[in-house]
Amino acid sequence: MSNVFVIDSDYKPLNPVHPGHARRLLRQGKAAVFRRYPFTIVLKRVVEQPEIQPLHLKLDPGSKTTGIALVNDTNGHIVFAAELSHRGHAIKDSLDSRRASRQGRRQRKTRYRKPRFDNRRRKKGWLPPSLESRLANILTWVARLCRYAPIATLSQELVKFDMQLMENPDIAGVQYQQGTLQGYEVREYLLEKWERTCAYCGKQDVPLQVEHIHPRARSGTNRMSNLTLACEACNTAKGTQEIEVFLKKKPDVLKRLLAQVKKPLKDASAVNSTRCALLERLKAIGLPVECGSGGLTKFNRATRGLPKTHWLDAACVGKSTPDVLLQKGVIPLRIKATGHGRRQMCVPDKYGFPKQHKERKKTFLGYQTGDLVKAITPKGTFEGRIAIRHRPSFRLEKVDIHPKYMRCVQRSDGYEYTQKGVRHAPPHG
Repeated sequence: MSNVFVIDSDYKPLNPVHPGHARRLLRQGKAAVFRRYPFTIVLKRVVEQPEIQPLHLKLDPGSKTTGIALVNDTNGHIVFAAELSHRGHAIKDSLDSRRASRQGRRQRKTRYRKPRFDNRRRKKGWLPPSLESRLANILTWVARLCRYAPIATLSQELVKFDMQLMENPDIAGVQYQQGTLQGYEVREYLLEKWERTCAYCGKQDVPLQVEHIHPRARSGTNRMSNLTLACEACNTAKGTQEIEVFLKKKPDVLKRLLAQVKKPLKDASAVNSTRCALLERLKAIGLPVECGSGGLTKFNRATRGLPKTHWLDAACVGKSTPDVLLQKGVIPLRIKATGHGRRQMCVPDKYGFPKQHKERKKTFLGYQTGDLVKAITPKGTFEGRIAIRHRPSFRLEKVDIHPKYMRCVQRSDGYEYTQKGVRHAPPHG
């Protein structure tokens, strides 16, 4: 597993230690468990003038998953790694559901409520809640890791590889948009949108060519909505035929292709919308921030012979990447954003009518839903996330347990953790 974070009795971060050394400190009574995820111990003394090895926190932001890595630039050790899964799609689904419920309620006139969307004013730099949650998740974990480890520098993957700008730094305007970069961006966009698959026959792992759906010979344009990817055989067979003629005997393929043409590339749009905002907020922390490109990350990963994963991509971000990255024995912590519950007091059914009312208090007997607890009962020992009821009978691993048998291991913090095959998921209910 990854190294264990250490803080002293003044809560100042020290150098992370090997798990074996952490076990010895705990067994000898010189330290206590401070936090389960990420595993952190607190020494029972103050360390005067500690010898600190500064660490480098690297981020590979993504639409669905963000890679996180703590690297010691001096020796190339990856001290800690994690993959943070976002919940932007869940937030959007919740907002869509609320919008539909309110609209239906207004239409039925069961309760009059004037629409307010025309009265709102958005401040400069506003982002949709689904994108804002991605930034909040990343910044939350940057702040946490800064509290538990001696971090001196930050790195973030900011932009894609830009060969045109490297060859001609003075290029600008129309030249910049219509040069080599345009072809590179177009091809990368198509590879992402069509999932590196021939649009006509579905072949993968073969050389793909940029194909015009409506042929250029028949006044077709170079717009993105008119481009797709095809293998050489399909591209040659289609020639200058209209797509309806070429796929006349394959109506299902034609229908799928025309639907895929209109499908936006949401993941790329989400990353592009948040990358600059994330950079500005990282700079506000006060630590030096290094920016790297996607092309440089891929080059660093390939030259060091590392497989493609989110956390290894993060470790390879930026020019400061050590020549040798030591990742033996590192097991990344899987972090999934789950939120802190909902503020909605009345839960409606699919028709918009109330079916359930929440209690006004979020806690009961000192516990709340999502707390990680350990319960030693006459029936056995249980450990996991609890779902509280407003009576002394909580749900833990499909068993009802009285709170008197429970001991809180870690308070609910809006995230679910998985490591070494052990999963502590928030309960339903």
